[in-house]
Amino acid sequence: MQSLKDKVIFITGASRGIGREIALRCARDGAKVIIAAKTDQPHPKLEGTIHTVAEEVEAAGGKALALQLDIRDDNKVIECVEKAVSTFGGIDVLVNNASAIFIAHTLETPMKRYDLINSVNARGTFICSQACIPHLKKSSNPHILTLSPPLNMNPKWFKDNLAYTMSKYGMSMCTLGMSEEFRSDGIAVNSLWPKTTIATAAIEVNFPKQIMQASRKPSIMADAAHAILTSDSRQTTGNFFIDEDLLRTRGVSDFSQYAVNPSVPLMQDFFLN
Repeated sequence: MQSLKDKVIFITGASRGIGREIALRCARDGAKVIIAAKTDQPHPKLEGTIHTVAEEVEAAGGKALALQLDIRDDNKVIECVEKAVSTFGGIDVLVNNASAIFIAHTLETPMKRYDLINSVNARGTFICSQACIPHLKKSSNPHILTLSPPLNMNPKWFKDNLAYTMSKYGMSMCTLGMSEEFRSDGIAVNSLWPKTTIATAAIEVNFPKQIMQASRKPSIMADAAHAILTSDSRQTTGNFFIDEDLLRTRGVSDFSQYAVNPSVPLMQDFFLN
């Protein structure tokens, strides 16, 4: 296992949810964390801004740099990556966490919404990776970790939310292609996906309240991400990890600590048979 102390971790969508939790987990190791997200000012319905998370990172023992970033803006992505490098001296890890969700059938999907989820998910993952890779090549243990699912070609995952599935699988195809393309550079490129639904704002806003009660806390994804990011980049690449399965290989057997409500049966996440 490698230490994340003083490693520079660039996390997109880190103002709340899983991104925030990964930032705090890295901070506890003494990492330097870039909180890159759109939310600069408090949202009327959602908790957290890049600034509140930066304060939490510092309190947890890390160093923080809060950068407002919409990953659909190529120039802004490049600007933020350069700012991270000039502030902390490089980039060791990119976490492609930013994601947009829209669950609808084909005929109920406006093209404006199609463009949004694909530009944030597939395209955003590509441009953030592209901007960070030249700097990752200089790191001793570089990682790209994308929060996207295994490429499961079962038609049932396409028929009810085709546009969303295409956008998330676009993220996963970045993992598939880049892991091989940059293998010789020693850059680990992996995906991580939860076995169950995770209690985030996306679940709260898009699904019935019962789903939140049947979910796990974002901390399980943060612990799984930490396990990946502390592994040897030359030995751990091209994987589509599932949080629970990975943590079991690391000796975790009691998962009740992660449940929002341990008395409620868990809801399996999308894209898993």
